[in-house]
Amino acid sequence: MTKFKRILLKLSGESLQGEQGYGIDAKRLSEYAQQIKEIKEMGVQIGIVIGGGNIFRGLSGAGKGFDRVKGDQMGMCATVINSLALSSALGAIGVKTRVLTAIRMEPIGEFYNKWKAIDAMENGEIAIMSCGTSQPYFTTDTGSSLRGIEIEADVMLKGTRVDGVYTADPEKDPTATKFDEITYDEVISRGLKVMDITATAMCKDNNLPIYVFNMDVPGNLKKVVSGEPIGTFVHP
Repeated sequence: MTKFKRILLKLSGESLQGEQGYGIDAKRLSEYAQQIKEIKEMGVQIGIVIGGGNIFRGLSGAGKGFDRVKGDQMGMCATVINSLALSSALGAIGVKTRVLTAIRMEPIGEFYNKWKAIDAMENGEIAIMSCGTSQPYFTTDTGSSLRGIEIEADVMLKGTRVDGVYTADPEKDPTATKFDEITYDEVISRGLKVMDITATAMCKDNNLPIYVFNMDVPGNLKKVVSGEPIGTFVHP
């Protein structure tokens, strides 16, 4: 029994680093692929957006002297690398995927549009959407919000290493506050850590709920789509 029929799953690039602290950890990638396969077998239609911070982040690159636009374009390419890696890991366990790119780069991936992504999901494939919004100065959080709205997802699931939504980094600040359920307006007005403000506002304006949970715990993704309250639900 699933709570959601169609989801947009946002994975951070950093989450793919695993314990090695850089690049793509094969063990972590395999664990994520298995969790995604589990919920696909439950009949859930899945769209995925992955960040690129494990390879290159445009904003931090700009701080080191890179042109910001070129840096963001490098970050977009990093999301394609991560998308191809996840597609390969899913293919290895018998799950069909379609990699879509918001910047033309055939034959690496198909050029993205809403209807291709929906067609892929309705045909039993997982739509992996890369390159963010295709524009500089926007994060992949904003890209995932945009894609979630476009594909008419029931919810955006943000798989992260943090359980809940915090006012500060819980590893550095033991007094950081955790919320199990909160409204968009509270997130925005109080500046709580969910995703960037533009992405959160987009979700609010289009009534796309956000669910933040710890993807690193095997089985958590299945629990979320089954309706178990194990993370933080952000809603109207």
